[in-house]
Amino acid sequence: MTQNANQHPDPKPDQPTAQEALQQFELTTRSDFPWLTRFITAFAVVLAVLHLWFNTLSTLSELWVSATHFAGFAVICALLYPAHARWRHSKIALAIDLLIALAALACLVYIPLAEDALYARGVKFVTADWVFSLLAIAIVLELIRRTIGLFIPVLIVICLSYVVLWGKWVPGMFQFPGLSMETLLYRSFYSADGMFGPIARISWSYVFMFILFGAFLVRSGVGDFIIDLSKAAAGKIIGGPGFIAVLGSGLMGSVSGSSVANTVSTGVITIPMMRKAGFPARFAAGVEAAASTGGQLMPPVMGAGAFIMASYTQVPYVDIVAVSVVPAMIYFLSVAFFVRIEAKRSGVHKIETHSEPFLKVLLRGWHNLIPIGVLVVLLVKGFTPTYAAGISILSVIVASWLSPNKMGPKAIVEALSMGGRNMATTAVLLVGIGLVVNVISTTGIGNTFSLMINDWAGGNLLVMLLLIALASLILGMGLPVTAAYIVLGTLSAPALYQLIAESQLLDLLVQGQLPEQAKAIFMLAAPDQLAALNAPMPVEKAQSLLALVPADFKAMLLEQSLGASTVTLALLSAHLIIFWLSQDSNVTPPVCLTAFAAATIARTPPMRTGLTAWKIAKGLYLVPLLIAYTALVSHDWGEVIVIGGFAIIGTYALIAAIEGYLEGQLNGFSRLLLIADAVVLLWPDIDWWWRAVAAVLFALLFVYTSRNDRKGIQTKSGPSETSSPSKQQKVMP
Repeated sequence: MTQNANQHPDPKPDQPTAQEALQQFELTTRSDFPWLTRFITAFAVVLAVLHLWFNTLSTLSELWVSATHFAGFAVICALLYPAHARWRHSKIALAIDLLIALAALACLVYIPLAEDALYARGVKFVTADWVFSLLAIAIVLELIRRTIGLFIPVLIVICLSYVVLWGKWVPGMFQFPGLSMETLLYRSFYSADGMFGPIARISWSYVFMFILFGAFLVRSGVGDFIIDLSKAAAGKIIGGPGFIAVLGSGLMGSVSGSSVANTVSTGVITIPMMRKAGFPARFAAGVEAAASTGGQLMPPVMGAGAFIMASYTQVPYVDIVAVSVVPAMIYFLSVAFFVRIEAKRSGVHKIETHSEPFLKVLLRGWHNLIPIGVLVVLLVKGFTPTYAAGISILSVIVASWLSPNKMGPKAIVEALSMGGRNMATTAVLLVGIGLVVNVISTTGIGNTFSLMINDWAGGNLLVMLLLIALASLILGMGLPVTAAYIVLGTLSAPALYQLIAESQLLDLLVQGQLPEQAKAIFMLAAPDQLAALNAPMPVEKAQSLLALVPADFKAMLLEQSLGASTVTLALLSAHLIIFWLSQDSNVTPPVCLTAFAAATIARTPPMRTGLTAWKIAKGLYLVPLLIAYTALVSHDWGEVIVIGGFAIIGTYALIAAIEGYLEGQLNGFSRLLLIADAVVLLWPDIDWWWRAVAAVLFALLFVYTSRNDRKGIQTKSGPSETSSPSKQQKVMP
C-alpha cells in the first residue's frame, strides 16, 4: 500500500535532535565559564562517591548526612543554574551565587559545631542559630524557585507562616493556636522532622542510589540496547513503530527517572518512525508522552515516589515492586491497544525498522540485562534497596566488560558526574518538601484534611477517589510528580486507607462473618447489638453498627477483623492509588510538560497534543479504580492474575467502544455492546464465569470485525490488488 501524502506527511527534515528538544524543557545553565564546568563535574563526582560511602560504611548521624546532602547539591544548583536566564553570562551574578554556595556549606559546618551547645542551653536560640536556620530556609526557597518554579516556595512560605502567624485567625477546623518562631525554626532546621528529616533521608539513600544506578546504565549503553531490542521485537508488525514507542519508553522510564527526558530520548526516534509508518503526528506524540509517563510506574525501578511510599507504609520496596507488575502491564497494554486501533483505522503500513532478528539482538546485548537481574535477585533475597542498588552499579561496570563499550575509569567518572548532576534539583526539592511535611505533622492538618474529605465523600469511595484525582490534577499544575505524591499522600492517604479498609469490614458484617475477636470490640462499643453480628445483615445496618464504634477503637477493630496483612495491603493500596493519580499531571492540560516535549518533536500544537496524550493515558485512572475495588493488589497471585487478565480484555473493549473501532469500524449498537462487555469484565464482585462469557463475546466481536475488515479491503481493492490495509473500513451491521 502506498502512503497517502496528504493524510500522513513524512516527518520534516529539520526534526529536532534529542539534545535540541530537551533544551527547551531543561533549565538554563552557565556554559560560558569552562573552569566552572570542570569544577561542577569534579564536585559532582566527589558528592556521588561521598553518598556511596554514606549508604555503605558511614556511621555519621542522619542529621549530618542530610545536611551534607543538602549543602552539596545546593552548591551545584547555585553555581549551575543562574537566578535568571539572562544572567547566565554575568560575572556579578556568578559571584553572588558563589556566596550562596558558600553560605550553604556554612550551614552544613554550623550544625555539628552548634548542636551540642544548643541542647546544653535547653534548646534556646542564640543569634547564630537564628541566622543559620533562616539562611538555610532562604537558600532552599531560592534554589527551588530557580529549578522548579515559584509554586513550591510560595507553598512553603504559606505553610511556615500558618504555624507562627495566621493559623490562629483561621476559623473552623483548620484553626491552629500557633508556635513561636524559635520553635518552628528548631523543628525545621535541627529536628529529625524538618528539612533534614525523613524526606531528606529518603533522598540521600534510596533516591540518589537509584538515580546513580540509572546514570551508570545510560553511560554503559543500555538505552541504545533497549531501543534496538524494541525495534527487533515490534518493528516488523503493523503499527510496529507505535509498539516500539510503548515498549521502549516503558523500559527506558526505569533508567532515565524523568518523564520529559524519557520522552525526548526515545521520542526523537519513535515519533518520526510512527509518522513515516502512517500514524497522525499528534497521535504519535500522544503515544510517546503516555508511554513515557508510565515509565515511572514500571518495576523494578519505579519513580522516587515508590521509595517514599515504602517509608510511609513501612512496606518493603520489593513488595511494592511485586504488586505493581500487573497494574503496570494493564497500563502499557492500554496504550498499546490505542496503537493497534489507530494502526488499523489509519491504514498504517509496515516499515523496516531493524534488519536483525530479535534473538540475535538479544544475544548480542544480553550482558545489558545482567544489572537488572542482579537488582531483582538482591531485592527478592531481602537485601535493602540501597545495598541492592550499590551492588547493581558494580554489576553495570562488570557487565560492560563483556561488550565493546567497556567502562573504564573515564566512563565511571562520567557516570558518577552524570548521577550527581541529575540528582541536584531532586535533592533540593525533597529537602524543601520536608518543610511542608513537617508543618503538616506538627499542626495535625493532615488528619483534619482527611476528616474533611471523608466528610465530603460521605463514606463513598468513588466520590473520594474523584476528589483525590481533582486535587492531584490541581497540585500537579505546580508541583513535580514526586512532590505532588508526597503532599497528597500525607494529606489524603489516611482517609482513603480508612475507607478502603472499612469497606472490606462492611463486607464481613454484611455476610455475617465477623471474627469472634472483633465481636469483642463491638461488645465494648455497643453491647446491645452483639446478637446482630451473628447473622447476615443489610448494608445500611452494617454501616449503622460501624458508626457506633468510637474512632479510637477502629484501628484495633480493623486489625482484628481483617488481619494485619490485609490492613497493610489496604494502606499500600491507598498510597498506590495516590501515586498513580499523581502521574496524570504529565499528560493532562493545561500543564503537561511530557506532552509538550513530545509536541516539540512532532511539530504539533502543544495543547491539542496534551489532550490526545490524556486520552491515551486513560489507564492512569482505570488502574486506581481497579486497585480500590478489586484485589488487584494482593498476595494471592492466582486472584491477581485472574483479575488482571479480565481487566486487560475489559480495557481493550472499553477503548474500542470509546474509539468506535476494533478491527473494523463499529456502529452504535456494537459500541454499546462493548461498553456492557467492558463493565462485566471490569466490575468488581462479578462471578468469574460471567466474566468468561464476556471475554468470549469480546473475542467473537474481534473476529467478526476482523473478517468484515478483510472483506471490506477485498471489495475496495479488487481481486487483482494486494491485500494492503485500506483506510476505508466496512462498518459492522
